[in-house]
Amino acid sequence: MTPESIPVWISLIGNFGFPIAITIYLFIRFERKLDKLEAVITQLADGIKSINRKN
Repeated sequence: MTPESIPVWISLIGNFGFPIAITIYLFIRFERKLDKLEAVITQLADGIKSINRKN
């Protein structure tokens, strides 16, 4: 990296750093929501199986 290219790198980080950080944050939140949804679906399936066994 030459001293002449440093402003280019700072500009790239300034332009793309924030959107990348937001995207990573949203992906992490989305993954947590998917994990919770998977657990609820599993509980629902178990509940349906137990109801079907009783009948």
